Amino acid sequence: MTFRFYSRAAALCFFCLAIFAGSLVVAEEQWIEGQHYQVLNPPVAVGRGKDVVVTEFFWYGCGHCYTFEPMLTAWGKQLPEGAVMQPSPAVWNDPMRVHATAFYIAEVLDAKEVMHPVIFDAMHVQRKRLVSRLELRDLFEDNGVDPEQFDKAFDSFGVDSQVRQAEARARSARISGTPSIMVAGKYLIETRAAGSQTNMLEIARHLVEKELAAL
Repeated sequence: MTFRFYSRAAALCFFCLAIFAGSLVVAEEQWIEGQHYQVLNPPVAVGRGKDVVVTEFFWYGCGHCYTFEPMLTAWGKQLPEGAVMQPSPAVWNDPMRVHATAFYIAEVLDAKEVMHPVIFDAMHVQRKRLVSRLELRDLFEDNGVDPEQFDKAFDSFGVDSQVRQAEARARSARISGTPSIMVAGKYLIETRAAGSQTNMLEIARHLVEKELAAL
């Protein structure tokens, strides 16, 4: 009786371990390279030392980016230690270049927390195009930014340089649209391949954890 009891217990334990191991394999294989995300070769430089950088390629005029932003913001606050978010405006025409300039002006003037959602709302709720310097200056001024400081930032080498870097970063990542997510400069996740915006975040989390485990 005792032998049978231990034999059954051992068999049950082995069965549970097999299920657990199988679930790990399923979790590992749920997101498939080349199907749900792409490996970038060569990798894209993202800086930030040893941090695992999660880059969001976005455009203020993109309706999908507008709906994605609250999800992404909440998700970003739950990133594990050693991982950081880095928004990066996409640029492939003159209006997008103006919008990218607005993003970096907000960063330089320490007004991103206020202006980032304001710019999205101005374009998607108020239906403003925001394609001119004057439109942007008025919007920034309406939200507490000194227009002289705005003009100074608009004309600055630093803002222009960041816009050019953002343009080069998106080109190097070979994004086909927005929103897109890049992890550690190595992996590109796009909505169509991922299947949904929720899946994009789950895949990104999986790749972040993979990169952190390799450090």
